[in-house]
Amino acid sequence: MSAVWKYYLLDSPQSDTAKCNVCKAVVPRGGRSVATYNTTNLIKHLQKHHPKEHDEFLATKGLKAQTSRQESLLQSFERQGKLSPDNVKAKEITEKVLNFIVLDDQPLSVVENEGFRSLIEYLQPRYSLPSRRYLSETALPELYNQVSTKLADKLKAVPNLSFTTDIWTSDVCPMSLISLTAHWIDRDTYGLCCAVLQVKKCRGSHNRATIAASITEMLNHWGISLAKVHVIIRDNASNMKAAMQDMSVSNLGCFAHSLQLVVNEGLISQRSVSDALANSRKIVAHFKHSQLAQSRLEDLQREMQGAGTTTSPSRLVQDVQTRWNSSFYMIKSILKEKRALCAYAADHNLPATLSANDWALLEKTAAVLEPFEELTRKISSATSSAAEVIPAVTILQRLLTENTSTDSGIKTMKSTLLQAVNRRFSDIESQPLYAVATLVDARYKDRRGKALLIQELEKVEQTLTDEAGTTVAEPAKKIACMEAGPSTGVPPGSTKSSFSSLYDKILEEHDEPAGGTQAVVTQMQMFLKEPTIGEADSPFQYWANHHARFPLLAAVATKFLSAPATSVESERLFSTASNIVDEKRNRLTAERAEMLIFLKKNLLMFK
Repeated sequence: MSAVWKYYLLDSPQSDTAKCNVCKAVVPRGGRSVATYNTTNLIKHLQKHHPKEHDEFLATKGLKAQTSRQESLLQSFERQGKLSPDNVKAKEITEKVLNFIVLDDQPLSVVENEGFRSLIEYLQPRYSLPSRRYLSETALPELYNQVSTKLADKLKAVPNLSFTTDIWTSDVCPMSLISLTAHWIDRDTYGLCCAVLQVKKCRGSHNRATIAASITEMLNHWGISLAKVHVIIRDNASNMKAAMQDMSVSNLGCFAHSLQLVVNEGLISQRSVSDALANSRKIVAHFKHSQLAQSRLEDLQREMQGAGTTTSPSRLVQDVQTRWNSSFYMIKSILKEKRALCAYAADHNLPATLSANDWALLEKTAAVLEPFEELTRKISSATSSAAEVIPAVTILQRLLTENTSTDSGIKTMKSTLLQAVNRRFSDIESQPLYAVATLVDARYKDRRGKALLIQELEKVEQTLTDEAGTTVAEPAKKIACMEAGPSTGVPPGSTKSSFSSLYDKILEEHDEPAGGTQAVVTQMQMFLKEPTIGEADSPFQYWANHHARFPLLAAVATKFLSAPATSVESERLFSTASNIVDEKRNRLTAERAEMLIFLKKNLLMFK
């Protein structure tokens, strides 16, 4: 008997209609006699007027709505069979699995994990996961070669490259790696590009000869001549400096490293400040090492936040001796929880206490270090360039020179910071890389580098003349007649930080350029007379919009603005390395580690 009769009643077995139990409607049974009666009309009535009961009817009968035709025997066989390794779909899945391993720092052995295998089996039952050995020895090298070839082709069209380099030593295995990261500006889009070229095993002592030989070998591997090297940004270690001298390449120290040395000198110069920092460090360590103390502090924080507050209590930040900005963050976290810490000290013991004078010193120290912290974040960004160094140093000097009412108690520290800035960056304006980069950056256009820029522009002009066989003076005359484009400026209603608010004054304090050839001077005078763009605006976008008006300047800009101010990109690279070469993969070879790091940083560039 059909399950549909659960929803209908018959007056008699011979009745040609049935009454719906839900809506009491009378529904014809179809047919002309008892022998030809059927349930089609009854089921359609449920489907049209009573979807819920219709679904129950289907579930009772174990039926499913079918929207497609029945599979053929061949289709059924293909659905049940496994995909061959050469199947297009299987290759695509294998590629996605390898991308997952590379981009998410997963071990190659993840394909042997039960949970991952179960997931893949559920998503695609017909797919067979490749072995770890296949991924390591076949799939990974193939993908590495594909990306390497594409990157090599892209670099051939770049006339000048800037580089950053650094050395990393693993904590979990005897492996040292030296990196070489390339930076350039795309001539079509004027976008800033960055790619890891190589992460080579550095054997033996890290002396000048070893470093120079390693970097030279990496450049030769990519077919990059020394004439194509604009600059190499390295750390301030003596072995790095000596290696660059041996290679006879233009090189500069990492601005962030130099800035860190400046701040470290200032923090240890005044005994009262260093003592307050030491006591703060002990207090934070106390809560880091004691769960009971941390719980008590959190209770006090919640009590002071008041009832109904849903935000979690903030935790104190522990500083790291090798990173000065971590000391700044520790001071800020201590000051933020001042009330809770004082309340805790009233009832519980602490390894150190902060007096009223200590609290005042910490507040003043944080105020002095805040511009340094802002600058460190600014120059460590992926879009930072060497053009930001001279303006940054100028601002720091001016801020540290100003006398304020809050200097009491930290005058020695502030004076030491100023002396350190003057000493470490005394020759910064005479460095062609910094001076010219600042001058072609539409945010700053510092005219103090005018003589160096004229020399560089004349070189570019001569190069263009030699290559094209024609002079560029006539196009320059036409450019001189063009109207200056509108300045981007600062968006209405925007505000500037304490660090950046002095830029506008400094940019107005320099003379107009003079000398040079007609094409050079024409373009440079037009460029310098235009208003600067906003500090938050992109100099790369400026040249994308104006390169046709200033072709000589644009050529110089693509060369000099490609150089970063710091070697942070190489340092970030080794944060990736520490995630790849970890406790679970401490037997990974340097060759495999290089492939994984290379693909992690470059794969998405060609997707």
